[in-house]
Amino acid sequence: MPSEKILEAKKKIVADLVASYKEAQSFVFVDARGLTVEQDTALRTEMRKNGVSYKVVKNTTLNLVFKELGIEGLDEMFKGPTAVAYSTEDMMAPAKVSKKFADDFEKLTIKGGIIEGKVATVAEVEALAAVPSKDVLLSQIVYALLFPITKLAMLTKAAAEKLEAEGGAATAPAAEEAPAEEAKAEEPAPAAEVAAPAEEPVAVAAEATETPAE
Repeated sequence: MPSEKILEAKKKIVADLVASYKEAQSFVFVDARGLTVEQDTALRTEMRKNGVSYKVVKNTTLNLVFKELGIEGLDEMFKGPTAVAYSTEDMMAPAKVSKKFADDFEKLTIKGGIIEGKVATVAEVEALAAVPSKDVLLSQIVYALLFPITKLAMLTKAAAEKLEAEGGAATAPAAEEAPAEEAKAEEPAPAAEVAAPAEEPVAVAAEATETPAE
């Protein structure tokens, strides 16, 4: 029978885990048996880099912890060695990192998880891993919002360039026609010069008529 000291130590471990897990947005349970030291180190480094806590915990302890948290139905997942990956910052991060390494390392298998307080199957964990990250989603939203404005700007620019090109083409013939108009304006001038001498005989005839009267 465990001593009082051992029981108190176990209670403290459970209490500490309960306090930590309360803030978690999601959990992923994996079986990492058979990973080399190098692979395990790479896994832990990637988990830490993405704000994910990762630790191997005894199944009996996990059962007590999640019962305290009011989550049941995990008995099948807690068979064989279990490593727990969870994050208080990013719900998708534990699933994404676990899926990546499960694809890279044959010895790593996903057993299931908890998403938003509900027990999740392996398929549901993998589906969560496939969701784009927050940064990608934000960039997609921004692109979707800006695309109509960008398209309008492009169309406006193209229309302006087209009008400018058509205006340049229309100006050239007008310049060529200008000399013809000037020639037409100058044509009446000779006609006026020819008509002027016709008035002189009239004056002479008048003088000739008046002379005999004297």
